[in-house]
Amino acid sequence: MMKIADIELPGIPLILAPMEDVTELPFRIICKRYGADLMFTEFVASEGLIRDVAKSVDKLRIDERERPVGIQIFGHDVDSLVIAAERALEANPDIIDLNCGCPVKKVVNKGAGAAMMKTPEKIEEAVKRIVQISNKPVTVKTRLGWDAGSVNIEEIAFRVQDAGAAALTIHGRTRAQMYTGEANWNIIANIKANPNIRIPIIGNGDIISGESAKQKLDQSNVDGLMIGRAAVGNPWIFNQIKHYLKTGTELPLPNMQERIDVCKEHIEMSLDYKGEKRTVFEMRHHYVKYFKGVENFKPYKMRLMQTTNVEEVFEVLDELREFGNLAI
Repeated sequence: MMKIADIELPGIPLILAPMEDVTELPFRIICKRYGADLMFTEFVASEGLIRDVAKSVDKLRIDERERPVGIQIFGHDVDSLVIAAERALEANPDIIDLNCGCPVKKVVNKGAGAAMMKTPEKIEEAVKRIVQISNKPVTVKTRLGWDAGSVNIEEIAFRVQDAGAAALTIHGRTRAQMYTGEANWNIIANIKANPNIRIPIIGNGDIISGESAKQKLDQSNVDGLMIGRAAVGNPWIFNQIKHYLKTGTELPLPNMQERIDVCKEHIEMSLDYKGEKRTVFEMRHHYVKYFKGVENFKPYKMRLMQTTNVEEVFEVLDELREFGNLAI
């Protein structure tokens, strides 16, 4: 069992990583059903919350079916982060998480995300001040460092622990790596093994199956595993990993019928959550993954990626049923 302050999570918990335009409310509910133990929202811009930008405020919506759930915020100014945390707390999440790992150019160019790792003292100050105003546990998600020459995750781990963070998630790459190369779980393992680290350490990076999850867990002995890109269009991965960790065998992949049904449900919930225009656009992140491995999928993919009409999306999905129960 892993505990984040008073939040108890079973066994080695599997955690859905925060991903922009991916981990919106409908997808989180589906992932919860298929075995995710803890959710995080898409990251929310602190300045967007302060200015009441509609898209930022929308990201604060939480459903009781997905708990426990954390709201992740990002920014470069400590005062703004504190105000944003206060706004996020009004949505009654179970956790407030500080993003210090996003490598995307538009984020780091503003000094936020992984750029925060250049100033560990600012991360420490932000955590300390958010902890002071929060009635919920505060956690941090980060990378190993800015680049290979500035790997400073050990310093940051101690700083956030001293500042009152309740857990730390480490993605095993530097910002310079973006999502390329191999995640370095040896460094994550060293942080976890340090006897002076008392808070839970959650590992993230290259977990794509039950077998890879077990390998990373055996290598690092982390308290929890966070799954990101491998869950896109594949909410089944959480139960697949749990089954493998328990039995050493892989579950069969979902058949075409189940994939279509879940994809449709995802769309229908998204329509209620954010309307047709955003639903059709943002679901494009998921289509290819939902139907990965389907033979002759390309023409269907092109139609799904080009349409702006939900009715046409459903027409394409109904045509895909002709594949029957073909395993993917």
